[in-house]
Amino acid sequence: MHEESTTLEVVERWRQANEALNRRDFDGLMRFFAPQAVWDAAAGMGRFEGSAAVRRHLEDWIGSFDDYGAQSEAQYLGNGVLFVVATLGGRPAHGAGRLQERRALTSTWAAGVIVQVTADTDIDEARAAAERLAEERG
Repeated sequence: MHEESTTLEVVERWRQANEALNRRDFDGLMRFFAPQAVWDAAAGMGRFEGSAAVRRHLEDWIGSFDDYGAQSEAQYLGNGVLFVVATLGGRPAHGAGRLQERRALTSTWAAGVIVQVTADTDIDEARAAAERLAEERG
């Protein structure tokens, strides 16, 4: 497949996945993950292997908010690597305030689906690691 069309396809698929997440449509969201997908969460929150474990992690995370939303800026780095800076936020369940944070999400794609997501709180460090990964996969 032509690199430009791959770029557009991966970025668009990420956008669709993010929209499903914001709607809490976990069935729709999981269409974008390979069965053997891995989610490596930031800040020692764990590593979740297999799409069922990834789904449980995301359901638990989103379920802890009454009002949740994620916005993301995605950049395709080539060779199946997408780098995203996401702004995540919401009102914690039964809470009065709002939380907001930025995270880097590096996703690796194959055959149109996500095979791995690595989350990090250090945006610059994560970007450098994602760029190295894209080069290594080239």
